[in-house]
Order: sequence, then structure tokens, then C-alpha cells
Amino acid sequence: MQVPKTMRVVEIAGFGGPDMLRPAERPVPTPERGDLLVRVVGAGVNRPDVAQRQGVYPPPPGATDLPGLEVAGHVVAVGPGTSRHAVGDAVTALANGGGYAEYCVVPERAALPVPGDIDLLTAAAIPETMFTVWHNAFERGRLQAAETLLVHGGASGIGTMAIMMAKCLGARVIVTAGSDQKCGDCLALGADHAVNYKSEDFVEAVERFTDGRGADVIVDMVGGDYLERNLAAVAVEGRIVQIAFLEGMKPVVDLGLLMRKRASLTGSMLRSRSDDDKAAIARAVEAWAWPHVERGAIRPVIDKVFPLEAAAQAHARMESGAHFGKIVLEVA
Repeated sequence: MQVPKTMRVVEIAGFGGPDMLRPAERPVPTPERGDLLVRVVGAGVNRPDVAQRQGVYPPPPGATDLPGLEVAGHVVAVGPGTSRHAVGDAVTALANGGGYAEYCVVPERAALPVPGDIDLLTAAAIPETMFTVWHNAFERGRLQAAETLLVHGGASGIGTMAIMMAKCLGARVIVTAGSDQKCGDCLALGADHAVNYKSEDFVEAVERFTDGRGADVIVDMVGGDYLERNLAAVAVEGRIVQIAFLEGMKPVVDLGLLMRKRASLTGSMLRSRSDDDKAAIARAVEAWAWPHVERGAIRPVIDKVFPLEAAAQAHARMESGAHFGKIVLEVA
């Protein structure tokens, strides 16, 4: 396939609402050492994209200003120093940005072969969520079989992925979600218990479900006063892992409760990690998760697919909170 000189993209015209996402045309990027150029079929939509559009999550130095952190498509060119993937290969990849485009440069080490019989639009919903869950719940949270995982935002892309991955591990899963319908959908996906946080106190619900023991691992994207409540809900020797802070990044912490429970508080951001770190996560995910994906035990939940030019509508849906699972842009 001959690669054109220009491509369709969606760029951030200015910081603000979803209407700041505008279709445009830009030069096709050139893969550098260790990079692949991917003809994008699908691009996942994620909260960091929204934060970047709002002006509160800038891309790391050297990265493109185009949003989009995960893609799936076909390799159309390779940079020097690549070894695993060749032109024509179907891949799903974590990108440093630039996914909202017809062509995207990705580090080869953060690209994986599309597993099983998954189509490329569905494959585009894998990297950001699966890498995030693996690193935070499994590596930082050290989740083990038979332990209890509490996931806030169980209806999100990360939440739905966490349910499936934790169940494959053999853990019990409690989720919070914002409606009875979403709670029911999480239970149908495999969660053991679901709490409508608008009508029930999740701390009390966790205490009842675990017979007073608490959750061994809590993955939280809310922040704010949830930290204090997470400390109340976590088990002795439990681990709280912060992956976002939608309701505030400077909560009050009861250090006495933290110490009495001997709990650990940690967190991470994926985009700013080094290529070496992302490569290590990619290798671990492929080794552990790909067999589960290939046998059908893990399948990204797709909420809705929008054409690339409708990225503003995709962001509006994400911000509305109406979605269940992942929102994907269809590019090809």
C-alpha cells in the first residue's frame, strides 16, 4: 500500500468543550527508530483525551498534540531497528498520542498482534484499558486469586475490563456504578456485587459483602473524598490504587486510619511512563491476558462506535456518563 503525504485527523482547536475537536488535514508522520506507522482502523476514546482537550493533561515532551492513546490497524511502514512486526501485520497498540488520525506512529514495543478472532474496531479498545488494569490492579495492587477487588466506575472501559480480568484471575469483584441498569450490566459481565453509589453507601456495602473484612484492593478513578471512604472500605494490609482524580486531587487523608490498617496507597499515570516501562507492561499483558482473550473470556465491551469526524460527539457521550464500556472512533 502506498502511503499518502497527508491524512485526515481530528485536532484540538482550543481548550474547552467537545466542540473544540475539529476535523483537519496534516502530513502523515514518519516512523523513527523503533517505531511502526499504522493505518488506523479504530481508535479508542479515553478520559485522558477529554482531559487533554480541556487543557489539564498536556502531552509529554516530544509527543504529537493530536489526541488518541490507543489504536488498531495495519502496519504500513516500519522505522529502523524494528524486528517483530512487518508491513501488513494487524496490530493493536498503545500510542503516545495521535490516534485520532488515519495514520499513527506507535513504538513497536507497545504494539501487540491482534489476538484471536477480534475485529480491529474491538481491538482498538484493548491497550489503554488492559494495560491500565494490569499495571494498577495486578502489579501495583498485587491482586491475588480469592481476594476482593473494589473497582469504582465499574461501567467504564477500565471498569468493565477490570471485571473480566479479575474474574479470570479468580478474584471476587465489587463495582460501583451510577444506576441500577449499569449495576445490572456489571453483574451480567461477571461482577460479584454492584453498588449504585447514588442510592447506597459503598463503604457499608463492601463491609456487608466481605463480612466486615473489607476489600483487599481498591482501584479508584474518582479521588476527592473517595480516598477517606476507600480507607474505611479497604481491608487490613489492603492496597488502594489511584488511577485518576475526577473529583479532586488534594483530598484529606486520615493517616491514623491508614496506619492502623497498615494499608498501602499508590497510583500511576500511563502516558508519561517511559517506552521501556510500557514495553514491559505490553509483554506481561500479552503473556497473561492474550490466552484469555483468545478463548473468549475477555472481550472489550464496546458502548458505541463513532466515525472519526464525529469525535466531538464521542467526547460528549463520554462526559455525559451514559456509556457502558468503551467508545471507539472508526477511522478507515
